[in-house]
Amino acid sequence: MTTSIKSENLNSWLSTDLKTFVIAGPCSVETEEQIHTTAQALASFKIPVLRGGIWKPRTRPGSFTGLGTKGINWLAQAAQANNMKSAVEVATAQHVEDCLKAGIDILWIGARSTVSPFVVQEIADALRGVNIPVMIKNPINPDIELWIGAIERIHHAGINNIAAIHRGFSQYEKNTYRNTPNWNIPLELKRLVPNLPVICDPSHICGSIDLIQHVSQKAMDLNFDGLMIESHYDPSIALSDKDQQLKPAELSQLIDQLIIREIDTENSEFKDQLFRLRKEIDKLDYEVLELIASRLKLIQEIGLYKKENNITIFQPERWAEIVETRKKYGKEIHLSEEMILDLVKLIHRESITIQTKVMQDE
Repeated sequence: MTTSIKSENLNSWLSTDLKTFVIAGPCSVETEEQIHTTAQALASFKIPVLRGGIWKPRTRPGSFTGLGTKGINWLAQAAQANNMKSAVEVATAQHVEDCLKAGIDILWIGARSTVSPFVVQEIADALRGVNIPVMIKNPINPDIELWIGAIERIHHAGINNIAAIHRGFSQYEKNTYRNTPNWNIPLELKRLVPNLPVICDPSHICGSIDLIQHVSQKAMDLNFDGLMIESHYDPSIALSDKDQQLKPAELSQLIDQLIIREIDTENSEFKDQLFRLRKEIDKLDYEVLELIASRLKLIQEIGLYKKENNITIFQPERWAEIVETRKKYGKEIHLSEEMILDLVKLIHRESITIQTKVMQDE
């Protein structure tokens, strides 16, 4: 079900000459010199919004947790001095109050806060009657309902300029990414909340600078509305997350290399060809759905037969056979193993549901 949340386009928040909307700045505000030097460099490359962490919710005690309130004025002053907007993460009502008092232009709610409806509601209550843009990062776990719930709480507080930030999702095992992208989740958010701008945070997805260009381009190819990227004038001396921060010149080069694709075209020949191909896809999709429906009818028959003969629903050897044979055949017809596994697991889950219902029916 889609939600009725409406938000202004990011271009209405501010104008920019860049290829795309970009928020940049250090992971955390560390010194007055650091934030002013970084802001000046970013402004020279026409970055419109300066970000900086003031309160840092670190995983382990003993890490740098931010300067707290005294860093807010440095950030606000650095942004104003360079004709930029300022953006800060907030996690409590007091944070909101301190940021508003300092004249911060944009607030965002972090992933660790989004996961808690209590925290988000506290922030929402503090924002009632305030006219300020608010961005909401996805929760650390891949739960789109939590993400939408946080967005709705802020919207119900009267905030109209809202954006979502995709920063990836935590995983237990080590991966290529610090936080796995799970692109299907922000894309589903775009479907459910079609008027909501969605920004990508490649820095927190990657955890290092190596893949930031790749992830940034991927976000642009998927029609994201902008990027939030961490940048420090000298990442080697940063007090937090030094490995994922770009120098301002490196960030500018990244932006210059981005390919920005159009969402539509007036080319009638292209539209005609696209329409034809999509009609073929529609036809095949209906055929696939009919085949799945036929398969599930057979599953129901199997469930009845198992019930009559007092046989368990789940058959480990048969399930292992299905997985291996479908993977093998999928490879032969050039389908990815990941897609085959997702598909057979989805169908198997539905098969278990159908047979369970058969078993339970009197």
